[in-house]
Amino acid sequence: MHLKHFGAALRFITVLPAGPAAAYHPREMITFFPAVGLVLGVILAFADAVFSAFFAPAVVGAIDVIVLAALTGALHLDGLADTADGLFAHKDRESALSIMKDSRIGVMGAVALICLLLTKYGTFAALAAGGQADWIKFLILVLIPAYARAAMLFGIRFLPYARPEGGTGSDLFSEPLRPGEYWGILACVLPSLLLGWRAVLINAVFFITCAGLIGFYRRRMRGITGDMLGAMCEITETMLLIFAAAGL
Repeated sequence: MHLKHFGAALRFITVLPAGPAAAYHPREMITFFPAVGLVLGVILAFADAVFSAFFAPAVVGAIDVIVLAALTGALHLDGLADTADGLFAHKDRESALSIMKDSRIGVMGAVALICLLLTKYGTFAALAAGGQADWIKFLILVLIPAYARAAMLFGIRFLPYARPEGGTGSDLFSEPLRPGEYWGILACVLPSLLLGWRAVLINAVFFITCAGLIGFYRRRMRGITGDMLGAMCEITETMLLIFAAAGL
């Protein structure tokens, strides 16, 4: 049963093969989002280690960005662009929701994508060029995608779905998450303790970023959508990369 739900989560937020599609259980797969992030992180960390042996840090940074985007089918990047177009259009809540449903990308979405991808590239390149031990960088690259997917659990838990008529992500909000379903966050926090004092920084950045985004979404939209969950994932991932490159 758990493997079936893990496979459903893997199919939902990545392009990785997870066997034949079974019955759709959106509520049950949510708790596996951080575990899916760990899978993405392991692939990213191994790719980074391999390419670092052959290429300069600048090239490795670009490859890391491409690997993450390819593994997720740019799903969360699309959500980021739609969210930026809607939230920064200086429109009312209903107009912002309508803009987010438009498949076309606007100026704000394009700017948000460019800024985020450039920042990711710079942080990956800085990590590749840094003087930290290889195992530290490897663990950081494994954990950051997992933390980013764990952030979506908080968005689902603390914000209502913003579209009264329903939408792509509405099934994820069918009932509140129970306390025992947050084990995926512990799957991030506990391994991070291997980083010593760095664990304090990475967990502080994670929780502060989640709280800040939830507060902003609540004030601006009084809820959250699937696109906004994707944006939350991408922003959390980028913030963690920034502090990893600067402070770890």
